[in-house]
Amino acid sequence: MTFSNDARFDVTAGVLIKRLLACVDRQSLITSKESLRPYECDGLSVYRETPLAVAIPESEAQAQAVLRTCHELGVPVVPRGAGTGLSGGALPHSQGVVLSMAKMASILRIDKDAQIAVVQPGVRNLAISEAAEPHGLYYAPDPSSQIACTIGGNVAENSGGVHCLKYGLTVHNVLRARVLLMNGDCVEFGSEAPDSPGLDLLALFIGSEGLLGVVTEVSVKLIPRPECARLVMASFDNPNAAGNAVAAIISAGIIPAGLEMMDKAISEAVEPFVKAGYDLDAAAILLAESDGTPAEVEAEITRMETVLRDCGARSLKVSDSEQQRLLFWAGRKAAFPAIGRISPDYYCMDGTIPRKHLGAMLSAIGDMEKKYGLGCANVFHAGDGNLHPLIMFDANIPGDLVKAEQFGAEILELSVSFGGSITGEHGVGAEKINQMCIQYGPEELSRFHGIKHAFDPAGLLNPGKAIPTLHRCAEYGAMVVHGGQLPFPEIPRF
Repeated sequence: MTFSNDARFDVTAGVLIKRLLACVDRQSLITSKESLRPYECDGLSVYRETPLAVAIPESEAQAQAVLRTCHELGVPVVPRGAGTGLSGGALPHSQGVVLSMAKMASILRIDKDAQIAVVQPGVRNLAISEAAEPHGLYYAPDPSSQIACTIGGNVAENSGGVHCLKYGLTVHNVLRARVLLMNGDCVEFGSEAPDSPGLDLLALFIGSEGLLGVVTEVSVKLIPRPECARLVMASFDNPNAAGNAVAAIISAGIIPAGLEMMDKAISEAVEPFVKAGYDLDAAAILLAESDGTPAEVEAEITRMETVLRDCGARSLKVSDSEQQRLLFWAGRKAAFPAIGRISPDYYCMDGTIPRKHLGAMLSAIGDMEKKYGLGCANVFHAGDGNLHPLIMFDANIPGDLVKAEQFGAEILELSVSFGGSITGEHGVGAEKINQMCIQYGPEELSRFHGIKHAFDPAGLLNPGKAIPTLHRCAEYGAMVVHGGQLPFPEIPRF
């Protein structure tokens, strides 16, 4: 994928680099072609682009200077965290600058009494919990990439994780954000107090994918570590029964700390690696965790076991130690790299559907495997209907990548038809921008563009991502006919 040339972006590289060297030192500005290669993509490696430069500020003042310089010169800026994103949100602009926040990685304050951590954007997700551990606290959102992903990227993508069903997404765990706008102005959204006056711009900003501003400081909620946690692993002979069990657990008034589903392909991929004791004959496995006091956990585990048996679980295992609980989770968290061991390439999708349609979605994906001639392994944040199909392909085989993209697009559009969304936590980025045309109509998209314009009138911050133009949607609609009608007929250029 490449961005088309735009007459707005015509500053010469020499002028830009000279000006940027007044903002950061030489060691913090990358300009050589070879050194720029690691920044050509994020975790979605099928799309690549080389930026003019990468600036790595060490302070808010330096980041502010870079933004002001690029704003004055009319140069696009793409913010970047650890580059673990999976939707191309940090894909560079060929005539722009990547603003990496990797060096701003200090934990500024842990307030154990207020249960708050104040951190810079380059701090790793897991590092927050490690710093809070001596106080008996931790940061709840736990993406599978938490060992590497940063809080700035988590804010940009509104990241979740296996425990988001009970403890919420990033938006539910961030109290305040300090943000630089494209013109260098510094603003603060939210508050460390229980509430803040005015419009809730913090919730608007979280998940905005780098289109509205660049985070320089974040205040997050910390919560007490539960006294006890145990996990039930349930095996099912068919995916529909497992999907029904998910809905039944929630309907019974149980909110597990985590509720995940893995299909047979995932179990077979991870078991040789983690040796967690997964049932390799099962069509689907559910992992349901309870945490709290020992008495609360014992009661909830018993209730979940009853529901799972009533829904047709062929076998149940309950963790009998913390080591075994972590081992059960290890396979789930190793799902992506495990598929990388058995397939030359894979394409990780991210959609969300109502829980009651989990079984139907798995059946539909099975049909798509035959249609496209590609394998697909499935892992779900089942409790909130967030699915992660891993489409396996070989980029060295002509046409395989195109088929994988078409496969993924069909999954996303089916998610919308089920009453769901084209993303749950990975964001839209460059990857799903066409499917935004299916998710939203022209009126909603026009409002999104209006919000973008209010924060970034010049349109220089992460351009071409997340929000399609109405013209693009009209072109996409001309390619994909739904029910004999185009989704947006005769839409003028926005």
